[in-house]
Amino acid sequence: MKVFEDYLGLGIAGNFALHLAQAGELEEFKNIITQDEAAPKGMFPFYLPCKKSANNARPREILSTYPLSSTTIKLPKEDVNVQAEPEVGLICELSYKDDKISNITPKYFAAYNDCSIRVAGAQKISDKKNWGANSKGIASKLLTIDKFASGGIMDNFSICSFLSRDDKLQAYGENVALNGYSYFYDKLTKWIVNQINTQEDFGPLEDIQRYIVTCNAPKNAIISIGATRYTPYGETTFLQTGDEVLVVVYNHKDYTLDDVLQTLQNKEYEKENMSILAQKVY
Repeated sequence: MKVFEDYLGLGIAGNFALHLAQAGELEEFKNIITQDEAAPKGMFPFYLPCKKSANNARPREILSTYPLSSTTIKLPKEDVNVQAEPEVGLICELSYKDDKISNITPKYFAAYNDCSIRVAGAQKISDKKNWGANSKGIASKLLTIDKFASGGIMDNFSICSFLSRDDKLQAYGENVALNGYSYFYDKLTKWIVNQINTQEDFGPLEDIQRYIVTCNAPKNAIISIGATRYTPYGETTFLQTGDEVLVVVYNHKDYTLDDVLQTLQNKEYEKENMSILAQKVY
């Protein structure tokens, strides 16, 4: 799945209440001060489409490894805990002025897995986000955004996730409406523009605007907008070889949660008004 190989890959940390605490990451952000208590803590790169160069501003080599797959998650070689992070991925067009982001236009959305290593003391968030090919996930089916605003199609969508282990489906993330994100729609895009242009290399965060300049200002981006809360099972269960991670973004006016469960049990992954990410773990 190399269709996004020229896209900038960015994620948002702390855009859903209580997730950072569940993920054991509050300590890493203790020195990050936000203007709004509900605001996300920052952004991180998970993939940077930079060509090889001697430029000192070039990010770490691993971040230039394309990590996305719509079918598999490959666990790290190291013996570390890995959790799925169910969330929504936005496919966006980027506009620039004077080497800075001037506008972000979300065009599509999809089920996304911001799969992450759980290890204490990582220097940067991105250290836990990309360990090689097939370390992230986005559904192959993208859903078109009519307008990224209240009254648009995304008002009608929810997200849920499951882990299939030993032929049993267990709820991994809570079933929540997309407008349950702390920052969403215009509030979110304005925050992203400002955050990219002003975020400094501090604590777990990195200077993303400098990376963008080094990557010659990509015209498009995948932005994962934050992981939802785990169920008690998801909070305490790490991925193992043989698991299957299932993240579903669905129109809750067309389907109930029971409908979604039936769809997954029948492995009917091509449903109207549903974006389903199904990744085998190996």
